[in-house]
Amino acid sequence: MTPLALRLAGAVLAALLSAPMTAHAQVEVRMWTLLSGGDGARMSDLVQRFNASQRDVRVVSTTLKWGEPFYTKLITSSVVGAGPDIATVHLSRMTNLAGGGVLRPIAPHELQDAGLAPGDFYPRQWQKSQHAGKTYAIPVDLHPLVLYYNKTLAGRAGLLDAAGALKPIQGFDALTDAFRAVRQATGRPGMTMESSQSSYAIWRLWITMLAQRNAPLIENGRFAYGPAGVDSLARISSWFKAGYAQPGLDYAASTSQFMGGNAGFMINGVWEVPEMVRATGQGTLGFEYGIVPLPRMFGNDSVWADSHAFAIPANEGRPMSQQKARAVMRFIAFVSRNSLGWAQGGHVLAYRPVAESPEARALQPNRAYAEVPRHVIYDPDAWYMGAAGPLEAMASKYLPAALSSQLAPGQALRMFETEAARLIRKRPPRY
Repeated sequence: MTPLALRLAGAVLAALLSAPMTAHAQVEVRMWTLLSGGDGARMSDLVQRFNASQRDVRVVSTTLKWGEPFYTKLITSSVVGAGPDIATVHLSRMTNLAGGGVLRPIAPHELQDAGLAPGDFYPRQWQKSQHAGKTYAIPVDLHPLVLYYNKTLAGRAGLLDAAGALKPIQGFDALTDAFRAVRQATGRPGMTMESSQSSYAIWRLWITMLAQRNAPLIENGRFAYGPAGVDSLARISSWFKAGYAQPGLDYAASTSQFMGGNAGFMINGVWEVPEMVRATGQGTLGFEYGIVPLPRMFGNDSVWADSHAFAIPANEGRPMSQQKARAVMRFIAFVSRNSLGWAQGGHVLAYRPVAESPEARALQPNRAYAEVPRHVIYDPDAWYMGAAGPLEAMASKYLPAALSSQLAPGQALRMFETEAARLIRKRPPRY
C-alpha cells in the first residue's frame, strides 16, 4: 500500500472511530432542587439511578436553601439566562413563576415524545400545573397536612378503640377535647405544631379552616374571610392559651417534641413519614404512632396541600436546544415511572400508573390517608401566593403572635391585612 493510501486509510479509520463519539455525546442536565432531608435523599437516589440506567444523559443536581432564597435565585437566574435546565418547584407557585416568565412551557409533542400524557396524572395536580392554557410543570406528588398521634399517650387518654386505632374525631370541639384529654391524663401537651415567628404551619391550618367553612380568603382583590377568619385563628390560639400546646416552638423543636414522646398529637405534613418509619425501624422512636387525615372541624373535609413538580426555567436569551429538552423530559419520565420510592417518603404520588399499582396501594402508613387527595385545597391562584411566597411570608410574621398571646387574633389579622393589602393591589410582575 502506498504512503498516500495509508494516510487515506488512517483518515477514514479516524473518522469512523470519532463519529460515534460525536453522535452519542453525553448531554449534561443541570438541576436545582429545594429538597433536603429525606426528600433530598430520595431525589438524589433517583438521579443516581437514572444516570446509571443509561449513558446518553447525565443529571447533575444542586440543592439550594428551601423557601424564599431558592425562588429568588431561580427567578433572577432565569431572567438573565443563567438558570438550570430543570428545577423542582411547588405547584402553588405556578401563577407567579409561569405568569412572570420564569418558566418556559412544555409543548405537547415534548410530553408525547417522553411517553407521558395528561391522563397519566391526577386531574387536580395536572390542572394546577397549567397556566394560560399551557403546561408549565410535571407534577411529582401531593403532600397534605395530616394528624399524627402517639398511641401510648392517646391510649392513656381513652382515645383508642379496641384495635388500638384512634377513635373517630369530627368537629373542632371533639378535636379540642382530644387534646385536653391527653393533657389531663398524661400531663404532657395534647398537641404540637410549629408556632414560632416565621412558621408556616399556622397559615396552612388557618386556610384549611377557612375552606372547611366555605369562607373565601380573597375576592375581587380584597380579603374576604371576615369573622370566620378571626374566629378560626382564635380557635387555634385557644389550644395554646389553655396549655394543650406549647407556643414558640420552631419546626425542629415541634417535631422533636412529638418524636420524643412528649406530645399526644402533631399537626404536620406527610413529609415527616420517612422519619417516623426510620425511627420505628431502628427502634428509637419509643412509642407506636398512627396517622389519620386532618379531622373535619367544620362543614367539610378540606385540607391544605401542595405538590412538588419539575419545571423548565425560561433562561432569557439562552433557549434550550431540542436535544437538551429531550434529555430533560427523559429524566422527568424516568422519575415518574420509578416514583414508588418517592411514595415511601410519605407523599401521595401524582403519576397514576404507579400510584394505582398494588405496591403503592399497600404502602403503610400511606394507606391511612389514601382518601385525603379527594379533599385537598391549594393556596388560591395569584402571583403572591404559594410556598414561601410573599403573602405566606407576611402571614408568618403576624399569625404566630396570636398563638403566643402577643397579639389578639383580630389584631394579628389586621396587621397582616394592612401590610398585605398593598401587595395584592400590585400588578403581577413580569420578571
